[in-house]
Parts: sequence; C-alpha cells; structure tokens
Amino acid sequence: MEFELRSYGKSELAMLYFPKSSPDIAMKRLNRWINNIKELKYNLASCHIGKNAKYWSKQQVYLITYYLGEP
Repeated sequence: MEFELRSYGKSELAMLYFPKSSPDIAMKRLNRWINNIKELKYNLASCHIGKNAKYWSKQQVYLITYYLGEP
C-alpha cells in the first residue's frame, strides 16, 4: 500500500508507524520519536496547530515523514 500524504488523526498516523501496538502506546512511541528530533519538534510547532489537536495537518505529516520516513 502506498502512503498518502494528507491530514491524519494523530492516533491514525501513529498506528501506521506502530501497527502491532495499541493506539495509546503507538501515540506515546511516535511522540517519543518526535521529541527526540529537536528540529522536527520545532518545525511541527511552527505550523501553529495546538499540541492538543486531534489531527496532524498535511504540512505536519509531510514534516514527520521527511524526518522519520514513511510508515
């Protein structure tokens, strides 16, 4: 299956990276990866979408896949 660059629910994207995990664990793992890359964390914050948002914008998904690779 080819990865589609679009807006994703946060847990939806996390589950693509960690398909054998529960949604909560997948989110924690993805957030840990993001927090370990300061430039990625900064660039995501500069997209002006609140950290409590339930989705990643298309621009944020692009940044995540740029730094982490496609799921």
